[in-house]
Amino acid sequence: MKIMIDAGHGPDTPGKRSPDGRLREFYFNSAVAEEVKKRLVLDGHNVFFSHQSDLDVLLHERTALANRLKVDLFVSIHANAMGNTFNTASGLETYTYNRPQTATKELAALVQHSLVQVTGRKDRGVKHGDFAVLRNTHMPAILVECGFMTHKQEVELLKSTAYRKRCALGICFGIACFDASR
Repeated sequence: MKIMIDAGHGPDTPGKRSPDGRLREFYFNSAVAEEVKKRLVLDGHNVFFSHQSDLDVLLHERTALANRLKVDLFVSIHANAMGNTFNTASGLETYTYNRPQTATKELAALVQHSLVQVTGRKDRGVKHGDFAVLRNTHMPAILVECGFMTHKQEVELLKSTAYRKRCALGICFGIACFDASR
């Protein structure tokens, strides 16, 4: 399969950081994306990034690249936030576009279940959202939220190499289950 991995946002996207400023979301997202790519390539997939490590790539450029390359799957990796102060919101979510195709629903459910199993974090479920990376792609596309930067325990996990690897493993296992079901 050809798979596009998107480390959500970019290194300079304003506001995408923990309340104490010790974690910028892109650095979590890109670390997980690198690990996902490494694992998927070992499994024989062709993997592309929609992001760049040194600049913010516009959303329409990310989706246009995925569509132009005719990838089979698009996976956008994120860390969540609830407001801009520490609070009790926690757990994992996977998003699809508002009116997902059957394959997208299946991919989202498999990745969400796998992430919850591998990380042991709270299951906030599969949700729907009108996000550009989901709306403007022509293939099954999901957006995963791997924990809250605004939760004191989860932000420490998000900074941890071990947790980042567990998130990557969960994403990859969900993709493998999806691929096996085809």
